Amino acid sequence: MRGLLTPQRVLIAFACLAALIVCCGLAYWQWQRFESASGTFQNLGYVLQWPLFGLFPLFMVWRFRKLARERRDEALSPEPVASAPRPESTVVAVKPAPVEHFDDDEDAELAAYNRMLADLNARDGR
Repeated sequence: MRGLLTPQRVLIAFACLAALIVCCGLAYWQWQRFESASGTFQNLGYVLQWPLFGLFPLFMVWRFRKLARERRDEALSPEPVASAPRPESTVVAVKPAPVEHFDDDEDAELAAYNRMLADLNARDGR
């Protein structure tokens, strides 16, 4: 029970509560805009969206605590959890595509581009 109310936890709880209050206030403001003469359904969408934004910090606190608990339980477990064996990776040797000889009047840059395309085509065929 000791250490339940640390300053860090109180600050996090206050920040979560403040985010929820601010976002609910923004949802109320969007509801007022929706009911006005210039209100649109986009405002109604924001009415539904703002409370979710307000609850997100609370969700993140829950998620972080859950992950920390899982890490702690994993570290305290007497036997390691057996995972499925990973297949060994196979290394495929890639030999370069044969160099094609082009006429002298052909552009050297175009020839290099064509060699690159031929190499990519050869790799794709495997």
